[in-house]
Amino acid sequence: MFLLFLLHPHLQLAHAKKPHAIAFRSPGLYPEGMAWDPSAQHFVVGSLRSRSIHAVSDAGVVEDLIRDDSLPPNSTIGGVAVDSPRNRVLAVVHSIAPLPPFNALAAYDLRSPGRLFLSLLPPSPSGHDGANDVAVDFDGNAFVTNSFADLIWKVSPDGVASIFSRSPGLHLVPRRRESPHSYCGLNGIAYAGRGYLLWSSPTRGRCTRWTRRTARRGSCLLDRDLLLADDVAVRRDGVVLVVSMNRLWFLKSDDGWGQGVVYDEAELDVERFPTSVAVGAEERAYVLYGHVLEGLGRSAADAAAAAAGRREWFGIEEVRSEREHKDEKVWIYVVLGLGLAYFTFWRFQMKKLVTNMNKKTN
Repeated sequence: MFLLFLLHPHLQLAHAKKPHAIAFRSPGLYPEGMAWDPSAQHFVVGSLRSRSIHAVSDAGVVEDLIRDDSLPPNSTIGGVAVDSPRNRVLAVVHSIAPLPPFNALAAYDLRSPGRLFLSLLPPSPSGHDGANDVAVDFDGNAFVTNSFADLIWKVSPDGVASIFSRSPGLHLVPRRRESPHSYCGLNGIAYAGRGYLLWSSPTRGRCTRWTRRTARRGSCLLDRDLLLADDVAVRRDGVVLVVSMNRLWFLKSDDGWGQGVVYDEAELDVERFPTSVAVGAEERAYVLYGHVLEGLGRSAADAAAAAAGRREWFGIEEVRSEREHKDEKVWIYVVLGLGLAYFTFWRFQMKKLVTNMNKKTN
């Protein structure tokens, strides 16, 4: 019984049901970015079509967290990040042509809710800027990717914005012009611990690391290119998750991301256009299906559908590593085997003890 008690959580995992899938209804939302709020135990998503941030429960219940009508009309909420120690959510605000250019980072109190600051991000020398994703470190500094100008902004905990890095090394690996998203350079970003930031690039298929205190760029050599890589997330065990429009990669490194390997991958639903990945409860990986391509209106049909707000349902789904799942099963079978061997040995010893006692009694 004691052995079964110890193994009960692992047996539940090994025989778990199919991956957790959340369907949530919010007409015309088209969320691009997603984060997990560990305190409230729900997901936080933005919107391409409204100046709003929403909470999504594991049962698919949608709640408005923020509606900020003071932001420029028709601006979008892209990447979001939850800064748990400070009880706030950070949101990238961006507008593109034909709207006037606007790139900012907004911070909101998660419990009030109220806006803490709105930091305008300084323009690049080219003037062609596109704020995309955001990551936050342990000190509360936020780092925002500029997908058009290939630079990273830094926003201090109290909202002071500056250009963190525009390393010439970014351009040593050219964009793949044949890529369907060749306009997009830097994309997802995550704080990987040990003072490093990791970012992805869909048109270069690479991950690169930065030292957050010195803005020094270092290479991260992978065993393959991650084409169309979008968002990045990091588990507590150090595993990095990278999502693209058609798959989720599981990466690990033994040297602080000087080198890394893709040890597993999972196919995703291209039609629903996944754009974000987050680490949810129990360190499970979730991807966001926000139908963003439709929301951007790249085709006449998409633009008409988005304008009419016909899309009502969106999804957040758990994605598992089959390799990790198999390894977990093998480990459980090994422990069960050891437990059975111990139980057999114990029975043998008890039988021997009873026999000896009977001999003494007689």
